[in-house]
Amino acid sequence: MKTTHPDQGLIKKKQLAALLGGAPRTVDQWSSRRWIPVIAPTRRLHLFEAEEVRQALKERFGIPAEEVRL
Repeated sequence: MKTTHPDQGLIKKKQLAALLGGAPRTVDQWSSRRWIPVIAPTRRLHLFEAEEVRQALKERFGIPAEEVRL
């Protein structure tokens, strides 16, 4: 299986949670509240683009992207 750097392409929910230092359930809550962008090709598969999540967190919480530490 080919792995890519988290800042390149789409990543899965567990990978995003690991980057954020949180739980996959937190990512679920944020995406269901539409705080972060999500691509859901199926009901079970949720994909995220790290840079878009970084930008969404910056806009919502006013934290510069460098401080988000994805």
